[in-house]
Amino acid sequence: MMSPDEIARLIPAEKAHFRSPIPTQAISSDEFLPGIQTPKQKEFESRMKDIGATLAKNQGIPRRRFFQSAAGMAAAFLAMNDTFGPLYSVSHAEAATPELANERAAGFKDQFIMDMHTHFLRDDTRLEGFVRSREAVGKASWNPALVDKPQTLDDLKFANYFKEVYLDSDTKVALISGSGSEDPRDWFLTNAMKAQARQSVNQESGTKRMFSHAIFMPGMPGWLEKAEADHENLKPDSFKGYTIGDNTNKQLSKHPWRLDDEKLLYPFYEKLPVLEVLSSKHFVADLTIGLGKVAYDYLVD
Repeated sequence: MMSPDEIARLIPAEKAHFRSPIPTQAISSDEFLPGIQTPKQKEFESRMKDIGATLAKNQGIPRRRFFQSAAGMAAAFLAMNDTFGPLYSVSHAEAATPELANERAAGFKDQFIMDMHTHFLRDDTRLEGFVRSREAVGKASWNPALVDKPQTLDDLKFANYFKEVYLDSDTKVALISGSGSEDPRDWFLTNAMKAQARQSVNQESGTKRMFSHAIFMPGMPGWLEKAEADHENLKPDSFKGYTIGDNTNKQLSKHPWRLDDEKLLYPFYEKLPVLEVLSSKHFVADLTIGLGKVAYDYLVD
């Protein structure tokens, strides 16, 4: 967890001088200091500025407005390809021709969308801060439906979640996730609540429309036994943990952990269902790590 002095050395990402459609350097989740911008990231930013300025001028609009369009997004992907190699299927014509970019974007509207990280809050939640987050999204016009619309805790609960995810959006399948806390009252949802939501949605739809996480918190009293019981009784589709420990109230965190802690974590790994064996050292299992920092690329070892 970063100290107040470390946080004071940073500027908010939304106040960065260049508001790009694709981030041009790492930002912090307030758990660790972000790395400095790499030479390749600087090259990518420079390419994106150049192509954006040229095409925006050709289209008679400011660069910032250009980057808010489908053509501007295509231009950003072009800059990615020019910098890092052919990662995205995109053409210069798409970036230079708004009608072509809009046509291609419209062609994707019926594609299969699977959102594997979604949240809603329990009925007795006291996490008012997320109401402020929705208000901020409206003020920034990121979601036009929230502009000038008063937000309440009810907007963060299951009924509105179901409406926004399954009825108002193009999402076909979602995973309900969550975040734990040192204070049991501040879990977004208990693991049992997530399992119940999955059961309700799938029964109502008559098909598999929702998956669910189970949160595990290494170091908490009885955490391993709880994980075993949740696996046995709730049958989560994946386990999820935050290396900071309490990601809901970071200031309360007393049990941070590391993925390579052989004493604490390896007994848990041994109990995970193995999906595929890659080698004598590596295997595939259902485990999600939220907001962690990779300090070492062990796959190259």
